[in-house]
Amino acid sequence: MAAIRDALEEIVDEYTSLTVRQCFYQAVGRGVVDKTEQEYKGTVCRLLADMRRDGTIPYHKLSDNTRWQRKPTTFSGLEQMLENTQRTYRRAIWDEQPAYVEIWLEKDALAGVLWEVTRKWDVPLMVTRGYPSISYLHEAAEAIAAQGKPAFLYYFGDRDPSGVDIDRCVEKQIREMAPDADLHFERVGVTEAQIAELSLPTRPTKKTDSRSKGFEGESVEVDAIDPETLCQICDDCIRRHIDFDSYYRMREVENAERDTLATLISNMGGEL
Repeated sequence: MAAIRDALEEIVDEYTSLTVRQCFYQAVGRGVVDKTEQEYKGTVCRLLADMRRDGTIPYHKLSDNTRWQRKPTTFSGLEQMLENTQRTYRRAIWDEQPAYVEIWLEKDALAGVLWEVTRKWDVPLMVTRGYPSISYLHEAAEAIAAQGKPAFLYYFGDRDPSGVDIDRCVEKQIREMAPDADLHFERVGVTEAQIAELSLPTRPTKKTDSRSKGFEGESVEVDAIDPETLCQICDDCIRRHIDFDSYYRMREVENAERDTLATLISNMGGEL
């Protein structure tokens, strides 16, 4: 058990942040534990909880995006609000870009991993949490239609009977709800090619899944893809649609406007 603890600590140290499930798949890939639910829940989950409690692993290194809170943004005063605005001000990257991009993700637990990439590029991260509701899809379709430019949607999800049906369902309904949109939809993880290329651990396909008829091969969870690889795939998808000349000009304007805000705050200092 001590050897497993050491291996888990080494895995967690390699990444900025990952989920418990991703840590489990890394351990499976390195031969540390067997790929069973007993090893996942009884060994990895338990040990990672113990290691956070005893300080071996910092709590922030393992993310949980399935639980969150709502709270309005508030400030202690006008000066603090202006300083926060100056520090966080960003221009909308895609206003002057020739295309519109969204990243779609089946699993809420992985949102924290891809968020670091989508946040950087000002790209919506659309989390379906399994099959999305009609209301969610309708809002997405309206946003896509309003862009008035080609829209590229990249999807990350499990490769199992239900997993591959979710992106089919998403694409079909968005096309129906935004029939005039120039829509391009692509599954970029998990794909059949990635299973072999990345040596992803598989599991037997559940025959109890009503959609298993016609599904070929074993199943693979998107969590099995290394977090850095997931982020790289995501980053590559977004970058291919960026006009970098326009992007750098926008950044120059953004910096100048941030300086203007700083001057405004400095001039108002004596009046606040």
